[in-house]
Amino acid sequence: MKNNITLFVLLFTTWLGFSQSYEFKTTVDLEATNVISQGNTGTCWSFSTSSFLESEIMRLTGKQIDLSEMYTVRHTYFKKAWTYVMRQGKAQFSEGGLAHDVTNSIATHGIVPNYVYSGLKEGEEKHNHSKMADSLKNILTTYLKDTNAYTSNWKNDVNHVLDYYLGPNVTSFNYEGIEYTPQSFLEMTTINPKDYVTITSFTHQPFYTNFVLNIPDNFSNGDFYNVPLDDLIEIMNHALHNGFSIELDCDVSEKTFSSKHGIAVIPLNDSTDALLNVSPEKEITAEFRQQEFENYNTTDDHLMHITGLLKDQNGTTYYKVKNSWGKDSSRVANGGYIYMSEAYAKLKTISIMVHKDAIPKALQFKLF
Repeated sequence: MKNNITLFVLLFTTWLGFSQSYEFKTTVDLEATNVISQGNTGTCWSFSTSSFLESEIMRLTGKQIDLSEMYTVRHTYFKKAWTYVMRQGKAQFSEGGLAHDVTNSIATHGIVPNYVYSGLKEGEEKHNHSKMADSLKNILTTYLKDTNAYTSNWKNDVNHVLDYYLGPNVTSFNYEGIEYTPQSFLEMTTINPKDYVTITSFTHQPFYTNFVLNIPDNFSNGDFYNVPLDDLIEIMNHALHNGFSIELDCDVSEKTFSSKHGIAVIPLNDSTDALLNVSPEKEITAEFRQQEFENYNTTDDHLMHITGLLKDQNGTTYYKVKNSWGKDSSRVANGGYIYMSEAYAKLKTISIMVHKDAIPKALQFKLF
């Protein structure tokens, strides 16, 4: 009987230790622009990477510039269309994309402030790309169905649709009394697209090599540097502690990822109670991570921007992740940020993008 009482007290104490509301203390908080909404679009890749570059501009120059997400979207859509046609329809054509699509775009086309190219028609306040995406896909499928019967020029038709929904291309503009082109504006920000690298961690490819990750939205065949899982986390933590924010591609389909609660965790018992109360989490191994990737439980659902670190009352590390679903307090918590546990990041991260200087020197030597 005495042993039973002791066991009960032990179990109750353990339960009580985890049945407590979250209390967070911020340990790293890097500069970032305001949380905004991507609206009814699949362009999180542009919103998050633009936010990441906005923080980079602040880090490099001290300037706070609201970049145009839609300027990049416009140019990337045409590149997607070209790839889709050249591969005779055997490629991804959707609203999705990845972080390197943004750096690829700005390397060729430059960048512009949002007020120069908002991608919104007069009177519009929210982005909605459903009709635009359908129109573009219809042009491409009609052309590919019978190229000889297509009486127009598909490239001109794609540009007409992009002009109609997003606005015509920008060649020059005025910013703070100075005339810029998109390319000269990029030079002014001191952003060098070649300085940014994408890093992942999967066991089906050799570590410390780069490879093309075969995920649907990697239509542009971007290279990923592959590192062991512990190294991936080391890079993330080292970057944040040294003033570099992080672009994040991850899976957000878990029931314990919640923008409403502002929490993302991998609880031991899979219970959604973990969205409200501190709960023990699963141990994440490289083998488990690989398994979840190969069985499609982990997919590249969503891209966001990591801007800081926090700890809960038990000392567990969380990443402060800026989302692009707005900051309406009735729908999202933490002003539009997600507090993502290290366990969640280890399991559900597809890749990160960082400035090459954010990587610890010892790992730079192994990668580059």
